[in-house]
Amino acid sequence: MAPTVQTPPTSGVPAAAQHEQPSARRVLKSVALLLARHEIRSLRRWFEDFDRDILLPILLGEIALHNIGALQNGVARRSATRSTRALTGGNEPSEGALRDLKPCNAYSIAAATGLPRETVRRKIVRLVELGWIHRRGNGHLFITDDALEQFGAVLSSRALTELLETADHARRLLGQKGE
Repeated sequence: MAPTVQTPPTSGVPAAAQHEQPSARRVLKSVALLLARHEIRSLRRWFEDFDRDILLPILLGEIALHNIGALQNGVARRSATRSTRALTGGNEPSEGALRDLKPCNAYSIAAATGLPRETVRRKIVRLVELGWIHRRGNGHLFITDDALEQFGAVLSSRALTELLETADHARRLLGQKGE
């Protein structure tokens, strides 16, 4: 008599669910790959847009979040009729615009990014040279109107469209999982 081979129990997972898991895993891997491709394309563009220095967009973004994030969190008061383009005058923000923005400095940006302070300080010098950051005498940093115009247009056109298309594609892939 031939010995019987028993298959080990599959930790209480119903048979139907066991057949679903490879399909669900395959879909999740497809979504992960889709998102990774999107991120790599974005990183390559930022790398080129910022003179091949990938730390510059990170620092500019962190400074902008410190400055403008205060507005969205209700820290700064704004009238409903005022434009978000408060930083008039190119590289020199108006005093009124600065009152509406939450200042930050190299130390707070280093803490937020986890980058060494000296690296952050050097990169801020470069951002000031490019006209994308204004530094006051007391070390407070503010995003300039030039930066908002240049990168706001990029974000609202190319990147936003791609992000929405990627999200739609991911939703379609995830919808296949339930079928």
